[in-house]
Amino acid sequence: MTTDLITDVIIMGGSGRMGGTLVRMAQSDAELNVKAVVERADRLSALENLDCLLSSDLDEVLPQSPRAVVVEFTSPEATVEHVNICKRHGNPIVIGTTGLSQEQLALVRQAATSVPVLLAPNMSVGINVLLKVLPMLVQMLGPAYDMEMMEIHHSRKKDAPSGTALKLAECMAEARGWVYDEVKKHSRDGIIGERQEKELGVMALRGGDVVGDHTAYFFGPGERIEVTHRAHSRENFAQGALRAAKWLAKMEPGRLYGIGDTL
Repeated sequence: MTTDLITDVIIMGGSGRMGGTLVRMAQSDAELNVKAVVERADRLSALENLDCLLSSDLDEVLPQSPRAVVVEFTSPEATVEHVNICKRHGNPIVIGTTGLSQEQLALVRQAATSVPVLLAPNMSVGINVLLKVLPMLVQMLGPAYDMEMMEIHHSRKKDAPSGTALKLAECMAEARGWVYDEVKKHSRDGIIGERQEKELGVMALRGGDVVGDHTAYFFGPGERIEVTHRAHSRENFAQGALRAAKWLAKMEPGRLYGIGDTL
């Protein structure tokens, strides 16, 4: 049971790269208790050394774990299913999944009116500070500076551009008074003509085992400003997600929370 001092957490996908990192870091945190780990049935045997409830069915786990916070980095389709299950049982959920469609985001927002939900495309403190700083740069530099965004991730990442790149680019566009969907340019190929003044390119590179690099560019007359964030390991994201779980356990539903709310 969640107390004021210890927060029960349920980790989704405990045998995966991110899930395994979450389990390991949660186990070493005195303020957290790994109540359960949920994984596909064919992968549960790899988790038998864990001293907690193991299951392939979140719907069966939650009645045994009231108020435990579910932490998940999965797929958009799985996220929607997990959110609906949490809504049914009243459990908070921290979501690090990226690539959700507008329809899926709407379902997550709707669930946040019934249970505490925190959604963040990037759990890094540094990235969330950038979300505060980049709009200041946009406004101070002014319209003479063209803006672009580039991201690099490992070869196994499935969505592009990354959710973090999209979030950073959106905050830059909004700071200039633009509607992101009207100015975004996610690819350039062929004879495309000159760059439009009201345009924001977001480019994705994939390769190797890069955890995540994001660079915002400001191209001005006679100079260029680059602001880069590099994630050195998945522990950075896991730490942010687990900190968010502790915070979310004390919150009430009503709106969709983000990492910025926890800072």
